[in-house]
Amino acid sequence: MMGASIRRRLMLLVLGSIAFVWAIALASSYRQATREVADWEQARLAELAQMLALLDQSNLNTLANARIDVREEERGGETGANDTDDDDSLPRDAFFQVRTRDGRVIAGSPPLRALGAWDLPVPPVTGAQDMVLAGQTYHSFTLRDTALGHTVRVFEQANTRSDLVSGVASRIARPALIALPVLALLVWSSIGWSLAPLRMLSDAIRARDINRLEPVDIGHAPTEVRPLVDAINQLLSRLLHSLERERAFTADAAHELKTPLAAIKVQAQVALAEPDPARQRLAMERVVQGVDRSARLAEQLLLLARLDMHEKLSKAPLAPGALAKNALLANAGSAQQKDIHVTLHCDMRAEIDAEPVLIGILFDNLLDNAIKYGNIGGRVEVAVHTAQNPAQDRVLVSVRDNGPGVAPADLHRLTNRFFRATGNQATGSGLGLSIVARIAEHFGATVQLGTGLEGRGLAVEVSFPAYAAAPAEQLKPAA
Repeated sequence: MMGASIRRRLMLLVLGSIAFVWAIALASSYRQATREVADWEQARLAELAQMLALLDQSNLNTLANARIDVREEERGGETGANDTDDDDSLPRDAFFQVRTRDGRVIAGSPPLRALGAWDLPVPPVTGAQDMVLAGQTYHSFTLRDTALGHTVRVFEQANTRSDLVSGVASRIARPALIALPVLALLVWSSIGWSLAPLRMLSDAIRARDINRLEPVDIGHAPTEVRPLVDAINQLLSRLLHSLERERAFTADAAHELKTPLAAIKVQAQVALAEPDPARQRLAMERVVQGVDRSARLAEQLLLLARLDMHEKLSKAPLAPGALAKNALLANAGSAQQKDIHVTLHCDMRAEIDAEPVLIGILFDNLLDNAIKYGNIGGRVEVAVHTAQNPAQDRVLVSVRDNGPGVAPADLHRLTNRFFRATGNQATGSGLGLSIVARIAEHFGATVQLGTGLEGRGLAVEVSFPAYAAAPAEQLKPAA
């Protein structure tokens, strides 16, 4: 298909443009040559009229009965002529008429009578004129000799297809027609040479192994090809990063799942081997706890996978304060077991544009972390309020505790997957804050980590863009 080839398309565009410009130049040159030939023919008639004005009566009579051939050259004339393309091969006989001051004809070419031009009125001034005689166009030039009192009028048949004009056009068009095939070959070769970097790039990508994702290098690429090479290298870099993250995620997930599964197996073996019903029940309860932990870990891994794939989730305006209350109720049992006092400060008017299930998971993870890693008898504070900045309104969601906290060196790593700060004895998978960070990122929010209550513990603050409701339409009064 012609349109599928850049090389052919460029060649057609370039040659078409050149041919179009050449055609315009040829037409312009032809019109210019026609005008110049017309001016030359008029000047020739003026010279002939001036020559006739100098002749006496006898010479005029002799010349009137003779044939006046005004052609510059005749085809088949002098041997060895350079070129005959601009010869005047068509008839160019000139007729004349000389009148006295009182209008009496003293000499004239007899064919003028047959043409009906013998008694034509004489123009009052010297100059050229075109007229139709016997159905044919003639050029006429009138010369008034004030010294002798004679008026000389010369007639010549108009030849609109002058060989001279055709010869000029042929001389202009012939080199263009000869050069066009040569130019096509040069354009084809030049475009092919210019597109060589694209072939090199396609060959480099085609030969690339699936496990080789390093940047493509084709040497000094032209400026037009460099953006394509850079875009491909950026894509390869993102793909490599994605694969590395997937491999790390798979390895960490396998490691994290291996521990509870091993514990479940051990407790199941203890339950099978233990004859004491009480100890057997205790082992089975631990099996259930291990299954619950594995199920929660699997749910968190699936949630992270959904977020990593940038799955499109429906969003709607919601009040995070209500979801914070639900999360607090859901984690009330865990807080009571550790005698942790949880307080809630919410601005119920604050709204964000998000998905309620994910925001509920965000609150649940924040509270679960604060309670799990908090001290027995400690405090946890949950707050939702609106803050203003020069750019836009923000809804701030924060969870603070007064637990042991995290070393400053570990703060920036808390949102990494499977990372657990040193010194923590509570069971966990290290995915809670990672899920919080991914949910926040999904809805355009930011996460900040800092010191919690009473100068210790951990504080997690998530800043969401506030939901901006469209202005309600003003009701038009009823007619």
